[in-house]
Amino acid sequence: MATAAAPMAADRRPAPVDAVKRPLDALNFFLADVRDGLGPYLAIYLVAVRGPTHGWNEATAGLVMTIAGLAGLVATTPAGALVDKIRAKRALLVVAALIVTLASVSLPFVHGFALVTTTQALAAAAGAVFAPAITAVTLGIVGPKAFTRRVGRNEAFNHAGNAVAAALAGVLAWKFGPQVVFWLMGGLALLSIGATLTIPADRIDHDVARGLCDDDDCAPTPPPSAWKVLTGTRALLVFALGAFAFHLANAAMLPSVGQLLAREVGSGQATSLIAACIVGAQLVMVPVAILVGRFADRIGHKPILIAGFAVLALRGALYTLSNDPWWLLGVQLLDGVGAGIFGALLPVVVAAVTRGSGRFNVAQGAVATVQGLGAALSTTIAGALIVWGGYATAFLALAAIAGAALVLFWFAMPETAERGVETI
Repeated sequence: MATAAAPMAADRRPAPVDAVKRPLDALNFFLADVRDGLGPYLAIYLVAVRGPTHGWNEATAGLVMTIAGLAGLVATTPAGALVDKIRAKRALLVVAALIVTLASVSLPFVHGFALVTTTQALAAAAGAVFAPAITAVTLGIVGPKAFTRRVGRNEAFNHAGNAVAAALAGVLAWKFGPQVVFWLMGGLALLSIGATLTIPADRIDHDVARGLCDDDDCAPTPPPSAWKVLTGTRALLVFALGAFAFHLANAAMLPSVGQLLAREVGSGQATSLIAACIVGAQLVMVPVAILVGRFADRIGHKPILIAGFAVLALRGALYTLSNDPWWLLGVQLLDGVGAGIFGALLPVVVAAVTRGSGRFNVAQGAVATVQGLGAALSTTIAGALIVWGGYATAFLALAAIAGAALVLFWFAMPETAERGVETI
């Protein structure tokens, strides 16, 4: 039953979503390339030895990316807590998009390890806002019963946006050089800000958005402390450990492929080829995200997540078979399956295990912090392994980590799906 302090059940039901469906689609599409920062393009820019680039080695480039990742992960849990508390979620998204873009487009004008690292750390810290804010806005609009399917749709538009942006980056980099990626990001950021402002603020139920209320009722108040939720929820702890392992294995794979291509074919062609890798993987992620959103609550979250780890391990092993650019491009398509599954299910699993606590977004932030630590360590570990033992050694080590995570989930992760849940 609803508490006396909570609104009546009829007031808790989410408003019709027709008027906000398209703005949410546009936000996820245009923000896709902005929310991840420069990603693998940064590795190419720093490692390439021709043109107006830096010519650093893989270990130094990996260290820059690790420091930026650490800045992002330090900011992630506070960002989730802020999203739980703040009602101006649209303004928060706009400010974060501006900071990430300004930090990224400044890169061609800054030189030296300290300045480059500072700009990327700032971008990573601001980017920590995007995931919890977008999923909070989504949950606050559609409610828990439609959340899984809507997250799948969000991810599909996110991946489609990444594919389009990567295709544009590849074509423009081939003609104008790798620096064009920075200016493309600036244009997409402006479009994402416009999409954010078209979402009606009064359609967001902020109690539902923080996981305190479902479609019909509110949990008793006051909610438990964030610390109790984060440390006392076993399923959340296991999932966070799995997220750490997934990103420890996954984050360095594409940047390492980019560095390998930069050594083999030069920076201009490498940027175009890595863009093709991204486009292919993102196009695969679109149907994967839609299918996961549609069927995950029926099939179960656990078997789908295990399949994602298996595909990631296979991808790492296959990279070692050839340095041919077309082979690497083909193997990269598997990223669309593994990452597509994990991206679509992360907020769904966290929402399921924290429902009624009012701490959904801080829990999201905590999981993102742990997975960000894995991603940050991944690039440094892979860079050191490449320098020490070559690219094959690094890829096999990353594949082994994914295999270990598969075993963990098989034995320790409980099922979190509500079988037969209504999807609208």
